Amino acid sequence: MALTHRKCTDTDLDTLVNISRETFIAAFEKDNDPKDFQEYLKKAFHQDKMALELHDANSLFHFVFEDEVLVGYFKLNLNDSQTDIKDPNALEIERIYVLGPHQGKQIGAWMVQQIIQLAEGMDKTFIWLGVWEHNPKAIKFYQRHGFEKFAEHPYYIGTDKQTDWLLRLDLQ
Repeated sequence: MALTHRKCTDTDLDTLVNISRETFIAAFEKDNDPKDFQEYLKKAFHQDKMALELHDANSLFHFVFEDEVLVGYFKLNLNDSQTDIKDPNALEIERIYVLGPHQGKQIGAWMVQQIIQLAEGMDKTFIWLGVWEHNPKAIKFYQRHGFEKFAEHPYYIGTDKQTDWLLRLDLQ
């Protein structure tokens, strides 16, 4: 299994919207109110919104490939594009998703290692992310990679106020 990643470009927008929707639906649809969930999907993964994010110099989308097959993606935020902390020494992982048929192959672990290398190459001192408090599988995954809870913040799916745990990995 040869894994690679590359930064997304304008020509990737349609694929990015599709994989973003597909992976988010698979991960969270069953645990949310259908009306709130559909409202969130329409806004968060609207083509125009994602095009703006793709053009933001402080947001980085990367596709992940196994051999030449798209298996997942991640989104990183820097500086003022971070959703919460906005620390210039930090890198936020806003999204990290692996398509269902490719889960269980350690692709997520590989992605975290690639993100750590990217952060170190940018001289960042820590990586942080938000993970839904009711997602124990993801929480355990990040904790296995050295992330520790340091705070919480609200996250809305439609009108449903949820709580994300903020996890941090110090690099230096």
